[in-house]
Amino acid sequence: MEMEGVLQAVDAKDWVYKGEGAANLILSYTGSSPSMLGKVLRIKKILRDKSQPSSSCMVFSSYEQLLWGHIPELVGSVKQDCLAQAYAVHVMSKHLGANLVDGGVRVGVSGDFLELVEKNVLNSRPAWRVNASSIDKTSDAGLLIADHSLFSGNPRGSDCIAVEIKAKCGFLPSSEYISKENSIKKQVTRYKMHQHLKFHQGEISKTSEYDPLDLFSGSKERICIAIKSFFSTPQNNFRIFVNGSLVFGGMGGGADNVNPAETDKCLEDLSKVSGLELPDFIELLSEAIFKSGVLGNLLTTQKLDDHDIEGAIHLYYNIISQPCSVCKNITDAELLRKYTLLHSLPLDKSLKIVRDFLVSATAKDCSLMISFRSRQGRTTDSEYDSVFLDSVERTYEYKANFVDLDVKPLDKMEHYFKLDQKIVNFYTRNEELVSSLKGSNTKDASLIQLQQ
Repeated sequence: MEMEGVLQAVDAKDWVYKGEGAANLILSYTGSSPSMLGKVLRIKKILRDKSQPSSSCMVFSSYEQLLWGHIPELVGSVKQDCLAQAYAVHVMSKHLGANLVDGGVRVGVSGDFLELVEKNVLNSRPAWRVNASSIDKTSDAGLLIADHSLFSGNPRGSDCIAVEIKAKCGFLPSSEYISKENSIKKQVTRYKMHQHLKFHQGEISKTSEYDPLDLFSGSKERICIAIKSFFSTPQNNFRIFVNGSLVFGGMGGGADNVNPAETDKCLEDLSKVSGLELPDFIELLSEAIFKSGVLGNLLTTQKLDDHDIEGAIHLYYNIISQPCSVCKNITDAELLRKYTLLHSLPLDKSLKIVRDFLVSATAKDCSLMISFRSRQGRTTDSEYDSVFLDSVERTYEYKANFVDLDVKPLDKMEHYFKLDQKIVNFYTRNEELVSSLKGSNTKDASLIQLQQ
């Protein structure tokens, strides 16, 4: 479905910077048009360094048409430049739940609109994002979706707190295709290993205490531990919005440190809007995640990757009919036998395994948005689920949505494999360094006090 009309240069002043990921810039609407109120606009970006692998798919290669050809709506959407919308609706919602996925509506954008928007938001964007990418000014459409940092149809006087969590991969792989030298992957989370590589490369100034296995555990106590860890190192995994405005976490996902003043200001805003102190807020968020069960769907979707990249990469070479560049370096006879069996699989099996891997990759990289508002009066006929907080004797309604559900490009498979090897190799070769970091990675004392 496409909206009528096209956003022109005169409309640019009504759109402000909300945030961005690797593939898209998010703008928030500040004007008065009823059809745009409570919406955000997602605009495609392009990488300045063309040698870097694209983080989202914009067109389909002949191999991708083979991969997704059984979903005509997806193949057809490429010509209409609405692949992101079609993928969210026809693929991801089937796995995550249609009620949790917002496909959005396409809206036309003029070149002048994009030019002005880029100029207007320049100072709001993190410098490293500006250096890495710019708005794709050849695009003629954006995606208009609900602003999930707001509660739709907010009754007057009802404030909204929203939390965005990029949960990352919530399980340890057990694939038989993981080589012996990489067996650490079966014991240590990918997230933790990647943290140490990022620290070594200077991308972050301290490693996060967050453990995705806690968040996905199904245990309310462990979910609580995961939420607490976000407050000392939110990085790009955790953001809090009050009435649609960011009060905690990084604008473009680049913040890895939190200074105490920022934490204090965030707690002040939370308390003002919700009447909640930090322990109450952590309890509210943990209870909503636990009670809703939304991470169960996400984990099931992530686990579609049952071969690990060390297995799936071989099926990728089957699909593109190229000699496997991984097998030529294998000296382990038993492993080579397993990989040879993978290379003998029929095309339809190869397609399914790689397709599942890419769907899983989207699920490992997406964000969960949960928004809360205090329930007014004693009404019990709300369409929303709710949590009763004993500590403040108040009921909070909440709603959850998954965002950032882009299709991953097939040709990114080689990048995934190389990055995986780089992360594991660094971790296994630097275990001494990793151990010493544990001692220095302590939480801010005042924050611990607040959380107790």
